[in-house]
This record gives sequence, C-alpha cells and structure tokens, in this order.
Amino acid sequence: AINGQVFLRPLPEDFERWVEWGNDRWSFKECLPYLLKIETDLDYDGDFHGQDGPILVKRHSLDSLTDDQLAFYEACKYLGYKETIDHNLPDSTGVGPYPLNNPDGIRFSTALGYLSQSRHRLNLTIKPNCVTQKIIFDGNVATGVEVISNGEMFKVEGTEIILSAGSIATPQILMLSGVGSKEYLSTFNISVVSDLPGVGKNLRDHPTVHTTWKPHYSFNKPEQKIGPQKVALRYTSQDSKYQNDMIMIMRFSHEIGDTGALMISVGIYLAESVGRISLQSTDIHTQPILDYNLLSHEHDLKRLREGVRLADKIAKAPSFTSSIVGRLSPDETTINDDDLLDKWMLENVLTMHHISGTCKMGSRSDKEAVVDQYGLVYGTKQLRIADASILPDCPRANTNVAAMLIGERIADFINTSG
Repeated sequence: AINGQVFLRPLPEDFERWVEWGNDRWSFKECLPYLLKIETDLDYDGDFHGQDGPILVKRHSLDSLTDDQLAFYEACKYLGYKETIDHNLPDSTGVGPYPLNNPDGIRFSTALGYLSQSRHRLNLTIKPNCVTQKIIFDGNVATGVEVISNGEMFKVEGTEIILSAGSIATPQILMLSGVGSKEYLSTFNISVVSDLPGVGKNLRDHPTVHTTWKPHYSFNKPEQKIGPQKVALRYTSQDSKYQNDMIMIMRFSHEIGDTGALMISVGIYLAESVGRISLQSTDIHTQPILDYNLLSHEHDLKRLREGVRLADKIAKAPSFTSSIVGRLSPDETTINDDDLLDKWMLENVLTMHHISGTCKMGSRSDKEAVVDQYGLVYGTKQLRIADASILPDCPRANTNVAAMLIGERIADFINTSG
C-alpha cells in the first residue's frame, strides 16, 4: 500500500449521500458492522469500534506530539475549535490525534492484515509482475482477462471477473475492453461491449495546498525525522451545507531551505469540482490522461481561500510564538488579496491522491453510473468492480478505510449471491 496510513472513516453523512444516489445497501447503519469487522482499535472500544479485526489502529497521545504539532493543537483550541479524542466517532469534529494503521511504526496494511493470513490457501494464486491489459468477453459475458508478464501474454479464465485495479487503471482497462462511451471508444476503433458514458468520468479527489513558515529550529536533523501526520483539524467551512468539509494537517518538510519548513496543509474534504480520466492510446502501458479539474468550482475556491486564511490565524496564535520565525508562502500581500490568493492556490494546488468515483456506483437511471450497488457492471455479465472507483463521491476521509470497506462489502455480496 502506498498511503499515509491514516485510518479515517467516511462520515455517516457520506453514506447517506451514497444512498441518495440509489445505493440503499450502503447506509451507515448497514456498513457499520463491516467497519467494526475491519479494525482492532487499540485505544477505544464500545459500539463504534472493532476489537477483533485484521487491521490494528492507534492514535498518538498528546504527550508524544512534537512542539509544532502541540502548538497547532493548542492554537485550534484557542480559536474556538472543539477537541476530539477520536476522529472516528460518528459525530466527531474539531482537532485531535489522527487514527493511524501504524502501531509502533509498523505499516499495518491489508497486505499484512488480510493477505498474509490467506496467501497459503490452496484456492488462491498470487502472480506478481503482471499487467492486465484487457477483459475477455463472449458477447457481453466476461470470461477472463488478458495478462502481460515479462513480455508474454497469457489468459486467465473464470466464472466471475472482479476488477480491483484502482480508480485510474480500472476505467482504463474497462475502456480498452470495450466498456465505456460508444462515441468516445469509436475514436480509438475499440469495439463496444457496453455503452457506458460514465466510465472515466466523475473523477473526485481532495484538493490541497501547503502553507509554509520558517521554523526556529531545523527539521533536517536525523533525530527529528518523525511522522508528520499525528494531529488534524476537521471543520465545517463558513455557510457550508456539508459537515466537516475541510481538513487541516500540521506537517513539516525537510526539503525547503536550510532548516526545512513548518507546513500546514489545507484541504477540501468534499470538493464540488469534477474531473475525468481519458485514454491516450490503446496501449495499456501508456498512462491515461488525468484531468483533475481541481478548483474549477467557485465554492471550492472560496472554501480553500478561507482555509488558507484560517491557517494564517492558527500560525499567529500564541502557542506558535516559540516555533515560527516568519512566513514563507504565501506572503502577506497574497494572503490579503482575493485575486492574488486565488492565483497562488491555482498555481500550487495538489491532489491528496484520493481519486474516487471514476466508475460510479448508482441506479441504472443515472447516466454516469457504471456499476450497481453490488459492484456489477451495467450491460455486462459476470463482471464486478471492487475498488474506490465505484464510490459516488470522495468521502470526507482518506480513502484507506473506504477501500477496505468496499472489499468487505463486495466479498459479502458475492458470498450471499451464491
């Protein structure tokens, strides 16, 4: 797994939005048992935490925070934000330690928690260094996949094909296999199996910018190279209809200047800007075109502008006096001018690498839906998707837990369908 090991659940409101898109089996009430099944929470128990799951979850205590992280924590409280001891409680908001699947510095990924327990099963074959280039269809029935390994192509056949290649590669493989917009695929001379215009559309992500300050001390010393994601602020932007639609994380960087830099990352956790994925060629090895379309919606610009200015207030709070020498970026003039700040944000915006939604789950009447709520691809048979591409929208959380939840739910749907 390549991620920050942040074990943050989607909000109950995220699940209810998915239900509104025609996915009634994805309510918070129905998904909660699966969230509990995934985890062993080493800090908390009760109705909202699992104690016997494959993934170990822990939070850093306040006394383990670095000076700048503790300053951030105190500054958020100083500005009136609530403390939260547990960001994974359904009604949690405010500032507090991040839940991490990293107990004692061990990356407790699904490879360790799930796969290591199953890899010796006789009905499981794991083949590394493979690229799936195409789904094999007999009419509209998926019967296997074409795979390239070490320059050789071979076929793997099955009674059900489950595509779990992620939010970028899954729509790419579908389009190369003839599942996508008929009009678009015709420009590549790809024969159409199922005309689904939503494949590759509805790209959702969390846009973020890093605001930076010069510290009083250096972050380049080996003994100070510690984890930057220990504490975060989740809050609701002004006049927003979305609960906890913003995220702020205290970080540092070793790569800025001679001493490194203090960094407060500001992100939108429920962006309204929507992008898409499209093909460059019919070669699976050619990276598809990723059009994130970040900050194209005025509401996103407004919220991020507000967030950058909030980060500025946090950095000026009394608790930061001993940590910060001065501002690096954006400068004072830019902070105070809407147009200059918008320009700075558009030039510096990044993805949080939480791409979702490119094979949207929804009702058949939704023209952008690619799969039903059981992961079955519309217009085909014996083909499912089980990855973050089926999320209708990016959850107000890292996609780490959401992806595990999808795996558990789809597996259960397969088992109960016989």
